[in-house]
Amino acid sequence: MKKAIIAMSGGVDSSVAALLTKESGDDCIGVTMKLFQNDDIGVSKEKSCCSIDDVEDARAVAYKIGIPYYVLNFTERFRETVMQRFVDAYRSGSTPNPCIDCNRWLKFERLFQTMEELSRDYIVTGHYARIRYDEESGRYLLMKAADLSKDQSYVLYTLTQNQLAHVRLPLGELRKDEVRSIAAEHGFVNAKKHDSQDICFVPDGNYAAFIERFSGIQDVPGDFVDMNGGYIARHKGITHYTIGQRRGLGVPAASRLYVCEINTERNTVVLGSNEDLFRRELTAGNVNMISRERLTEPVRVHAKIRYRHREQPATAWQDEDGMLHVRFDEPQRAITKGQAVVMYDGDTVVGGGVIEKIV
Repeated sequence: MKKAIIAMSGGVDSSVAALLTKESGDDCIGVTMKLFQNDDIGVSKEKSCCSIDDVEDARAVAYKIGIPYYVLNFTERFRETVMQRFVDAYRSGSTPNPCIDCNRWLKFERLFQTMEELSRDYIVTGHYARIRYDEESGRYLLMKAADLSKDQSYVLYTLTQNQLAHVRLPLGELRKDEVRSIAAEHGFVNAKKHDSQDICFVPDGNYAAFIERFSGIQDVPGDFVDMNGGYIARHKGITHYTIGQRRGLGVPAASRLYVCEINTERNTVVLGSNEDLFRRELTAGNVNMISRERLTEPVRVHAKIRYRHREQPATAWQDEDGMLHVRFDEPQRAITKGQAVVMYDGDTVVGGGVIEKIV
């Protein structure tokens, strides 16, 4: 019998993952990571995940299936590695993905350490993805979920070989409706609970207000300029904008304008047409390779530049410094600094990195 530590968010997915692990016969404990106080981010208890209500839902499921349950206080770590990084990225003109940071620094770093401290054998999460061991290469592989509409392999690309060896994803072969059906059959309080769609610590979607409140620094207005640097109007501050944005610009124009570039040195936001958003090549850092140790030569892949982006054919390679270069066959819309580029070979994740430069 092996010993599992199950990350329980209070949602239906992690609850069913806990149930399936318990039914496998292994020794299980459930844990919820306390990441922040709702009062700290200025919202009511109903509007965010990782809240008091979520803790109670997770506790109720753990009690129902008969496993011990604990709440782990990771608030300082979350503040440092997720919230602060989120703020820093926006203030530098990038658009971060805090869910990837949370997976990297909380679930699969800090919780992984807890697993080792408690002499547990593996971590279980409710992500929709699959892990396989490839005998030929001697590497653990991260693969898309069977239900491609729910696939979350993109946000798991930072998993290392050691982490993949100690992670279980019981929902990888299931559809979402099957998961809800299992939860309902077992009378789980969260069987019909809605999935969280927002960033947990900015549930109202007002990123600029959160950044100002968190940092204590007021955003500085600047100029909207055209693709040639010509003045158009004044903007509210760069944290209000991201690449590809059209709504909320407040700029009257004869044709639609989009955010094409954010220049932090000049405090300008460059506006252009939809056609101006298309680029073909990018460079990424903080690279993590999964199916192979590194790209020793150019390889053909399909790559995604954001979570909801449909992967596109491209050629990828790494330079001597390990930086990842991806050149798409066709120009892609709104490639954005701070987002992750993740590469696939069929259903298998090759690896990925954080976009730093767009050509």
